Amino acid sequence: MHEQPPRDATAPPSLRLTARQAIAAVTDTATALTPGTAGAPPPCDGPLGWYGYDAARQRARDRTGEDESVVTALATIGGTEAVVLAFEFGFLGGSLGERTGDRLEAAYTQARERRLPLVSLIATGGSRMQEGMRALSQLQRVAGQSALNRAAGLPQIAVVRDPTTGGGWATLGAGADVILALPKAQIGFAGSRVRPPDADPHAYSAEGQFAAGQVDAVIPADALRSTLQRWLRLLGTTDPPPTAPPRPAPVPFALGTTHLPETGWDAVGRARDTRRPRAEAYLRAYFDDWEEINGDRCSGRDPGMRCGFGHRDGRTIAFAAQCGTATRPAGFRTATRLIRLADRLGTPVLTLVDTPGAANDAEAERAGAGAAIADTFAALASAHVPVTSLLIGEGGSGGALALAAPNHLWATPDSYFSVIAPEMAAAILKRGPDEIHHTADQLHIRPQDLLDLGIIRNITDPERTGEE
Repeated sequence: MHEQPPRDATAPPSLRLTARQAIAAVTDTATALTPGTAGAPPPCDGPLGWYGYDAARQRARDRTGEDESVVTALATIGGTEAVVLAFEFGFLGGSLGERTGDRLEAAYTQARERRLPLVSLIATGGSRMQEGMRALSQLQRVAGQSALNRAAGLPQIAVVRDPTTGGGWATLGAGADVILALPKAQIGFAGSRVRPPDADPHAYSAEGQFAAGQVDAVIPADALRSTLQRWLRLLGTTDPPPTAPPRPAPVPFALGTTHLPETGWDAVGRARDTRRPRAEAYLRAYFDDWEEINGDRCSGRDPGMRCGFGHRDGRTIAFAAQCGTATRPAGFRTATRLIRLADRLGTPVLTLVDTPGAANDAEAERAGAGAAIADTFAALASAHVPVTSLLIGEGGSGGALALAAPNHLWATPDSYFSVIAPEMAAAILKRGPDEIHHTADQLHIRPQDLLDLGIIRNITDPERTGEE
């Protein structure tokens, strides 16, 4: 029998939802899960004997109708089954204690046993100080459970509500595969009462965390349900772990010119032409629909790198697409994050290569450009799922090669790939500007040159696509 939590249709948008209202807002149906238990009843006033703790918990029960700060349910969202947990902020600030840990462990375990994605609707002030280190240690417990679900190839999606601070953010929130935040939600490891008095409040907001690459999207409350439905359609599965790699992503058709360039410099000109189809055009032609992840969970975002998961012919394919700009360290780290997530979920990957090269300014160096590029190379080299790569424009040195799957690279007729830009090669060789065109020919950078050199597997056009 399904228990649908009550929905308060008259509640104003600014009102903080209860845990059950939050579940009702995003699910079709929901059945309460049996809470986990630690066994023996807790001692009077908890493990520390904190005077008044039992009375505080009773007041929280009376006020909220809940007996703990987390509610868990087996639910359907857009027809996809998932385990959903929601924090009740009205119960001691949604804080984590030992019994909270019991419930969270039970929810993760149910997700593994049923092979379901786990959706967390988080609103918490952190660990419960009345239980001291016994409460703080629940973060290790949650992290351990999350690791088990990751190892099982099960996705975890977090919805960060207001507020989400402390250990709840540092485990269930920031540790999820996909992080969606509600507008203006307070998000940060430090709560409002413990952060420096002169701290910039924007840094602790959903919008600030998005700009810093810590959350994937800021989603209005009225769009959250449909967004979760799309993500679960892309990532949710009850299938057992595959015993063999999935079929590779098919190579996209070329969208630009069908004629091959006559000279190396002609190839450069075509790839740099502003009218040439870019990543956006290829994604739209290739996928029925898609959702994107954003940010490197470290230092920021690179608008020149598009990463996410899309539907094509009834199956999910992950993608990492360069957009024709110099790729920044955050872009490489986001692509690496995408490749490793797809590898863990058993999803084939498509990469679109198009960059004049890696960003080489001082800020990029300070942000760890070399290490970021190295990690992308490593992610592609070690992926167990098949990776298909298509060169759709400029292939500028190592910054482009980092997104090109070894031995699985195709090229469009309006692309080129070079160890270095012809202008820079001429400068290094101390040649004048009038020798740049000749240098481009010497580098053998045209698509047909790349095919002869064994760098690419084939050249695609609108009538002929590469094999899978």
